[in-house]
Amino acid sequence: MAVEFLTDEQAARYGSFHEVPSRAELERYFFLDDADREAVQAKRRAHNRLGFAVQLTSVRFLGRFMPDPRQVPAEVAEYLAEQLEIADASCLKLYGERDGTARTHAGEIQEAGGWRDFAEVREELVVWLDARAWTTGDGPKALFDAAAGWLREGRVLLPGASRLARLVGTVREAANQRLWDTLYGLLSVGQRAVLDSLLTVPTGERVSELDRLRRGPVRVSGPQMKWSLQRAEEIAALGMGDLDTSAIPPRRLAELSRYGVDGKASLLRRHGDSRRLATLLATTVYLTTRAVDDALDLLEVLIATKLLAKAERETVKEKMKTLPRVERASAKLATAFQVVFDATSELVDTDTGEVTGPAVESFEAMWERIEAVVPRHELAAAIAALFELTPPLDSDADEAWRSMLVSRFGTVRPFLKLLVAVVDFGATPEGEAVLDALKSLPDLMGRKKVGPAEIDTGLLVGSWRRLVLSAPHLEPGTVDWNAYTFCVLEQLHRMLRSKQVFAKNSSKWGDPRAKLLAGEAWERARPTVLASLGLPGLPGEAGEHLAARAALLDGTYREVAGRLPDNAQIVFDDDGWLHFAALEPEPEPASLLDLRAAVNAMLPRVDLPEVLLEVFSWTGADQAFTSVTGGEARLRDLHVTIAALLVAHGCNVGYTPVIGGADALKYGRLSHVDQTYLRLATYRAANATLIEHQASIGLAQAWGGGLVASVDGMRFVVPVPSVYARPNPKYFGRRGGATWLNMINDQAAGLGGKVVAGTPRDSLYVLDVLYDRDGGKRPEMIVTDTASYSDIVFGLLTLAGFAYAPQLADLPDQKMWRIDRAADYGAFQDAARGRVDLARIERHWEDILRIIGSIHTGAVRAYDVIRMLSRGGRPTPLGDAIAHYGRIAKTLHILRLADEPGYRRQIKVQANLQEGRHALARKIFHGRAGQLYQRYQDGMEDQIGALGLVLNALVLFNTRYMDAAVTQLRADGHEVRDEDVARLSPFVRHHVNMLGRYSFQLPALPGGLRPLRDKNAPEAE
Repeated sequence: MAVEFLTDEQAARYGSFHEVPSRAELERYFFLDDADREAVQAKRRAHNRLGFAVQLTSVRFLGRFMPDPRQVPAEVAEYLAEQLEIADASCLKLYGERDGTARTHAGEIQEAGGWRDFAEVREELVVWLDARAWTTGDGPKALFDAAAGWLREGRVLLPGASRLARLVGTVREAANQRLWDTLYGLLSVGQRAVLDSLLTVPTGERVSELDRLRRGPVRVSGPQMKWSLQRAEEIAALGMGDLDTSAIPPRRLAELSRYGVDGKASLLRRHGDSRRLATLLATTVYLTTRAVDDALDLLEVLIATKLLAKAERETVKEKMKTLPRVERASAKLATAFQVVFDATSELVDTDTGEVTGPAVESFEAMWERIEAVVPRHELAAAIAALFELTPPLDSDADEAWRSMLVSRFGTVRPFLKLLVAVVDFGATPEGEAVLDALKSLPDLMGRKKVGPAEIDTGLLVGSWRRLVLSAPHLEPGTVDWNAYTFCVLEQLHRMLRSKQVFAKNSSKWGDPRAKLLAGEAWERARPTVLASLGLPGLPGEAGEHLAARAALLDGTYREVAGRLPDNAQIVFDDDGWLHFAALEPEPEPASLLDLRAAVNAMLPRVDLPEVLLEVFSWTGADQAFTSVTGGEARLRDLHVTIAALLVAHGCNVGYTPVIGGADALKYGRLSHVDQTYLRLATYRAANATLIEHQASIGLAQAWGGGLVASVDGMRFVVPVPSVYARPNPKYFGRRGGATWLNMINDQAAGLGGKVVAGTPRDSLYVLDVLYDRDGGKRPEMIVTDTASYSDIVFGLLTLAGFAYAPQLADLPDQKMWRIDRAADYGAFQDAARGRVDLARIERHWEDILRIIGSIHTGAVRAYDVIRMLSRGGRPTPLGDAIAHYGRIAKTLHILRLADEPGYRRQIKVQANLQEGRHALARKIFHGRAGQLYQRYQDGMEDQIGALGLVLNALVLFNTRYMDAAVTQLRADGHEVRDEDVARLSPFVRHHVNMLGRYSFQLPALPGGLRPLRDKNAPEAE
């Protein structure tokens, strides 16, 4: 029987050999050192020595003594027998024939090894479990595994599965109850009534107040902006954001709020008072800042797309309409002026040098000539047309679209006062003027006359000065406050993006400077951060570190320059810029083609749901899907329902194709599990399990060590109205879209990703994706495309300990940098035109350390930091110092590209790997033309999370069966070269059915795997 939250299989695997230990595990746990050998050799007979060794080592691996040591896997017995020079490992079957021998040996091992009984540490474990359950909110299975790990590390013999599971369940339930009681205790009687009222459905409405408030804005428009601010104001008026919840671990509060945001009001009503009201409190606290985030998200896209961009587009259209009139008028003026020029200029005979006076001697004569070509009235009309259709001489290039923008004041009028009232803005010194101007706008609205003294004329840059102060319709001494409003909003938009203006009551749009580690918090984290990143922090060490980087750069220049005569891959043009020869594709030998065809033909045919069910059976990844309610009970055949939902979302086909007659596949069950078990956190936990299993397969290890990764974006059209989609005609046509910025390592495992609106520069998000991976080893080398490159990002990635290797497509346009101006770098002399200022870096070193330390510890998003380090497209002094540091690494990268063709090829291979993954993802996400029908960011992240998990599961399935096929081919005597194996791809799909209705019946797998197909059979094609 299953032990509470554990399945029968999990209970059976606890503290036992559920599979043969890997070679690495044999070497780690079953290797006998000198002390072990001394203890073993004290036993007289071979079977006693081997049995004693089995118990001595298996307790290290399992955490408990085996009931019958003779049941140890044969591979373990043979490994130990080889070390003990026992010829026949089968003698182990004689061990323990005399009653008490094995038990006596176990007692000796326990005493000598310091193994304690569980009863001795039970209370200590309870305290540890309580702290972990309180701070993390982990599910019961995760806590159970963590407790078993804690016991092993403390050399405590594991108790029975039932005993440990009951203890975990009791402690976790107590921690949950304490969480609910603590939050419940913060509420007054009146506040409890207010929260409970959120679950009611008002008369005449179809949804509860909670359902209404947790729905964010969708359309991008002025009225929707007003509605989103009213929503934020209404949620803030509940007053829950003012309560002090600092005693609650942020992760617990976030998880509880996620349940309140996703769960049905009817389900929340069923809970007891403390749990229900605690959930509602966490939800409203979250919504208080989330509503402001939503409003500012909408403001940003409204200004960018509906105002600024639309004004520019309409201006271009207007110019195109007036172009024929301008051309005709200009042609008439040009013709007339040519007459003036010809008639009034002196003529010089080039043969004789004789000078002849002008052809006309009077003004009237000149006009006669002009009117012979262009009538005077037509010329006057042409001049009037040009004055009408062209800007004044002192205008700038932006005046036309800014004039168009002013005509759209009706879009912003409805929400201006609310914007200032609802959002608690703050600003840096650079943004204070813009913020003061923004706060003054409501006082100007509705007034007929506004004077120049009532506005900040210092903000009137470029054509705004003319439009605000000198518009033709203005009365003397007044200004156009509509134009002034847009002048302020344009600068507010820029300041918000660079974080010079921020929202104090927002999470996403808050001040990143306030989140940077400082004071005591920085001093506590500083030693650990510097040690983990290998950065100097003591006085004087920064100079030594930079001197070492300078020496490395100088030495690399000289080494690469010295090898240039033998390097046919690079050339320099007449301006001294560096060029690479095209990287020729690596040839595919016949042996590789044969191996690829044979392996692909041997893969078993299978439905996609069966792939998921089989991978679940190998890995237990389905156990990561825990209920958002915190309950421990699991539904029968839950793994089948989860597989069906993963197909529905990952293939973008919805519920209909996966609904079936079985209880696990009925609509109600699918809907309940979707809302209760599937969310971004559980996708990530399941993905971590798949990544771990992928890394353990020999074939994946032949592809790489998991230390090289690439980050790239996959684009999705979003055809429904959404604030979280952005336009880009190149990728999305006339619609908006979103980008899945995802990371894959060289073992073909997707390590995680992030959904971002539109097609932003990937460089803004690369570090966040790296630090927020689902699992796997921390990559050392990061490959991206050119769009992810910037000098600041180069600096931050290098400081964070990553080797950054972007594909620099436009290499001749990339400046190379030096430190020593006087150094002679041979052929690189002209290419190395930039100079790195080490003094500038050293001057800002402490702030640089605090920046990277804050990113490394997760105190602040790298995206916000990168925005903060630039103003108006130019770096701040601190950003410039980081960019100078990055230029050292960038130049080393270029030099390595020039010197090592293998390095270029490694980058190309990793980039191709990512392209192969995206191609497979497109085939999986085939429903509804591959378009993403999600209005909100959470929905996008959840659906793309499902796609990422399905993708990793299919890659894991392919990798394991391809590994088995390679093993079978070798066993059959086929010559299989290691270099060919390393070039196999797991992104094959010919054997997998992804279309139509699906099978959710997993066949019996007595050997753990399906039989491979005959590579020579006709049906293998």
